[in-house]
Amino acid sequence: MCGIVGYIGKEEAAPILLEGLSKLEYRGYDSAGLAVFAPSGDIVIKKAVGKLENLYQKTENGSAVQGVCGIGHTRWATHGKPTEDNAHPHEGGRFVLVHNGIVENEEFLRNKYLSDVEFKSETDTEVIAWLLDKFTSSGEDPEMAIRHIMAEIQGSYALAILDKTNPDVIYAAKNKSPMLIGKGEGFNMIGSDSMAMIAHTNMFYEINDGEYVVVTKDGVEIYTEYGKKMEREPFKAELDLSDTEKGTYPHFMLKEIEEQPSVIRRIIQQYTDDDGEMFIDENIINDINESDKVYIIACGTSYHAGLVGKQFFEKMAKKPTDAYIASEFVHNMPLLTEKPFFIFISQSGETADSRSVMVKVKEMGYKTLTLTNVKGSTLSREATYTLLLYAGPEIAVASTKAYTAQLAVLAILASKVGKEYDINLKYELSVAANVIETICGERENYKYLAEKYLKDSRNAFYIGRGADYYVCLEAALKLKEISYIQAEGFAAGELKHGTIALIEKDTPVIAVITQENINLNTRSNIKEVRARGAKVLVISMRSLSLHRDKIVINDVHELLTPLVSVVPTQYIAYYAALSRGRDIDKPRNLAKSVTVE
Repeated sequence: MCGIVGYIGKEEAAPILLEGLSKLEYRGYDSAGLAVFAPSGDIVIKKAVGKLENLYQKTENGSAVQGVCGIGHTRWATHGKPTEDNAHPHEGGRFVLVHNGIVENEEFLRNKYLSDVEFKSETDTEVIAWLLDKFTSSGEDPEMAIRHIMAEIQGSYALAILDKTNPDVIYAAKNKSPMLIGKGEGFNMIGSDSMAMIAHTNMFYEINDGEYVVVTKDGVEIYTEYGKKMEREPFKAELDLSDTEKGTYPHFMLKEIEEQPSVIRRIIQQYTDDDGEMFIDENIINDINESDKVYIIACGTSYHAGLVGKQFFEKMAKKPTDAYIASEFVHNMPLLTEKPFFIFISQSGETADSRSVMVKVKEMGYKTLTLTNVKGSTLSREATYTLLLYAGPEIAVASTKAYTAQLAVLAILASKVGKEYDINLKYELSVAANVIETICGERENYKYLAEKYLKDSRNAFYIGRGADYYVCLEAALKLKEISYIQAEGFAAGELKHGTIALIEKDTPVIAVITQENINLNTRSNIKEVRARGAKVLVISMRSLSLHRDKIVINDVHELLTPLVSVVPTQYIAYYAALSRGRDIDKPRNLAKSVTVE
């Protein structure tokens, strides 16, 4: 969840580090800092709590910190409160470093090696700095010390390290936390995300778990933790700097909501062959067909996409499928079938809980597929197969376009597995894209409804059945994560089994009705909550709509209704948050990429 950026070259490092950190704000943070080798040979460290603009002010936009080699960090607190002492970079004797991840055995390491050290922070990161100092003081060179700590540390880490005795190198190391090396001409960079470096280079080296890197302005050397040098070619990132800018939009979330029609069209294009037919790698199709059950593993919004994906596979492909929350699955694995196939869904491809499941099922010898928005991400590299979402960078913490992209790719995959299901998916997805475009043209209506129903509410409920219930789960998550309204999604038929006790006068209830077979059932539940004083807002498809329904959506194929019915709920969450003055793109306590368990 934290962000790392490093630079070594000929230009002033501090402005580049600050620029890179600004591109990582979406990941979530509560403090930031940088460390730069000054011309005098000293390392200057600057830290600030709160927003990145506080670090900009403290460094006078970088001009107050001179030097051509440095590292920077945005922190999301795990060990210790968000204070300046706990902010990165951390110093330990000879070394200054930044760290993403968690050192699970920090207490053991403190007691074994560092009982005489007086720590300045509450973090596990400072332990790493002092360990490096301890090992080099005992005669090890820096690379050997890095290999030593890699052998000692249990947990996850991405490290960028400065050695006070050598201003011409940045060391890096990785295990379970994302890290890339950016390749330039006369400079090189380190980052936890390509977006931190894309303004300067689009060529990157992948770094695998258990590797460390020696980075100078002229070269990049990659080694295993056993000291074996690795030969690796850089890859070109398919990312444009303009993709990371808001343009005329006030928030990234609004921009990303309205990019959804173009994302679906891009997916159609990317998954259409030269004959105009939609395609998926036949090896993926064969392996899924040969399996006896599909297990979808995901977290948060991606899990909600997985629930819809379950319907796609069972209805289009007649393939038994279940979706599981990764953090539950890894510690409470169900009894598996004989020939399972695993699908991992992750916008970032770096989700720690999902990766823990990936590691476990790979050890068991099972085939895996990752659906991700980030080419070259950890879950992509480690899976048997990858299908890309082609959604472009998603900056806002609250996922919108990545969710609909996940649904679109899952639908394509399920349709190719279920070749006998009669659907022209290329056409139907095009219709869905057009319908979303129409929805996006009605944003003023959603603003009015959000303010009318939710502006002064402390809670809200979404209700629906079947696929609509899955949309309600996602809709409630969007509302709660950016507006802080306590929101829940419920299966409408469960209301009378307890939840209806929470309904009182003026309680907002938003009902989603897109499936003909449950239309009347959900309508009956609406009557129940209206009778108890609820303010009801109905989202329905045109062919099922009634005159009292506030949001009516043009019809799409019934299986694809979750792609379109979710969009008004994204707008409602956005405008509810806006009316309350929330920080929409960066809601409190949340991070875009959850890289620790």
